[in-house]
Amino acid sequence: MINVTSLSGGEPLYHPRFFEYAGYARSLGLRLTLSTNGTLITPEAAERITAAGFSYVGISFDGLGSVNDRFRGKRGAFEQAVAGLRRLKALGQKVGLRFTLTRRNYEALPDIFAFVEEEGIDRVCFYHLVYSGRGSRIARNDLLHWETRDTLDRICAWMVSLQSLDQHVDVLTVDNHTDGVYLYLKLLREDHARAERARRLLEWNGGGAHASGVGIANIDASGGVHPDQFWQTHTLGSVRERPFSQIWTNNADPLLAGLRNRLPLLTGRCGACRWQPMCGGSFRVRALQVTGDPWAPDPVCYLTDEEIGDGT
Repeated sequence: MINVTSLSGGEPLYHPRFFEYAGYARSLGLRLTLSTNGTLITPEAAERITAAGFSYVGISFDGLGSVNDRFRGKRGAFEQAVAGLRRLKALGQKVGLRFTLTRRNYEALPDIFAFVEEEGIDRVCFYHLVYSGRGSRIARNDLLHWETRDTLDRICAWMVSLQSLDQHVDVLTVDNHTDGVYLYLKLLREDHARAERARRLLEWNGGGAHASGVGIANIDASGGVHPDQFWQTHTLGSVRERPFSQIWTNNADPLLAGLRNRLPLLTGRCGACRWQPMCGGSFRVRALQVTGDPWAPDPVCYLTDEEIGDGT
């Protein structure tokens, strides 16, 4: 089993003991990744990040230039992040761009595509908005369902163009397991053999059913353990009081137990959906934020009733 530890925040590089903690994690044999806004990646920090053995560094952008600066509330944040990205690239560090899709920035996708190509970025992660923290107050800025479908179509078309240019970029969409089903349905119309391979992989992965509370855990800055990084409203225990292993293997918590056998608990469209083996009910914390019920349908599922039923 590969244990991947993502050091995130807030801004993790702001912590005065960041590199000490990273070194300790590496000494335990953990594979490290870093999520950062990039503005604190000075030449010295870039050297230390590379020396620490991070397998991947993801730098968050919310657009290009002034668009990113407005999101971040800091003039010059974009240029600082780009400088940090280039410093890491120059040292041979694998670097990725992280972009959260909202109605305020998704039209910038063509510019993001061009930026990734121009900078030679290794990976790009397109995140769906999760209604947690400040995100819970800006749910109204989430994409409409037709906009999400259009966005996925654009991303897929870009990936095809990268292949034609013989450029390799890891392209991920994150935090909405509906994407796997949508991709499968696209492939089913175009290439049955590839669709079958995708189906097997997606069902092996299990979508949300193997994510929060199963394959993903979060330890916050105070030591609290949560089912994932967005579920800060529910604490399973504290590593200051008990080892993580004891907290994580104790199924006495009803929510944790439910997340680990969630499919029978799903209601509404998610409960009736034929794509449960692929999607796994997607992201439960989003359902909780909107309805108060963690087993209600994920509100950002953009499949039609026909698609989740018997037709395609």
